[in-house]
Amino acid sequence: MDLIPDGFVNTETLPEIMYKKQKRVILMATHEQIYQNQSDTYEFMISKQPELSELIKKIRPYKDLNILDLGAGSGRLASVLAKDAKSLICTDLSSSMLEILDNKLTEQGIARNWTTVVADHRKLPIADQSIDLVVSGWSICYLTNIKNEKWNENLRLIISELNRVLRPNGTIIIFETMGTGTETPNPPEFLRDYYKALEDDLGFHHDWIRLDYKFRDVEEARKYTEFFFGEELVQKIIDNQWSTVPECAGIWWRNL
Repeated sequence: MDLIPDGFVNTETLPEIMYKKQKRVILMATHEQIYQNQSDTYEFMISKQPELSELIKKIRPYKDLNILDLGAGSGRLASVLAKDAKSLICTDLSSSMLEILDNKLTEQGIARNWTTVVADHRKLPIADQSIDLVVSGWSICYLTNIKNEKWNENLRLIISELNRVLRPNGTIIIFETMGTGTETPNPPEFLRDYYKALEDDLGFHHDWIRLDYKFRDVEEARKYTEFFFGEELVQKIIDNQWSTVPECAGIWWRNL
């Protein structure tokens, strides 16, 4: 529900309001289409950000652990976890993303200790108490933002599933955006209730880091961000002549 300050007068017509609501839905659907149909372009974009293995190790050393990468996508986290994991299960709704992940890990020459599974976060085909560490990067938010009427229920179901598959003393680590095109945290309004619930209701610790995209030049930055982030970020890139696009990322973690 939108909160309207006292004295605020909305001068938009009903068609304008409906258009904006429809546009929000279309943008979310577009991300789902990107993951399915433009997975190679998405993989190139995120390859311009730093890898996160050292940060994960500080929270939970993962050598010889059984790990679940929830919403693994094209293997951003899996590619740095697989080499030290005892086993790695990678779930995602996009088979195209998981195909890229599978090829990436194969090309790294890692002995095959991973499996890929098309699965919903809310119903995981994984045995009880079989996982030591869950990592999830930029994925849970699609089910837990306030544009989804069932976001709170979705969050409860997801965390319940993670608690089920984790062993005693297991760890959950979640990465989400705290703002793209900003040098200090400025999370999207539609994710703030989700983040607050993680900290206040579910007992997660929280920190943030810079995770900037480092492109070759301004044109490459424009070309490989517009398809995902849209015109507003592209205009910032042009105005500021950014080849390095600032990104803030949040980290939430909890030990059972």
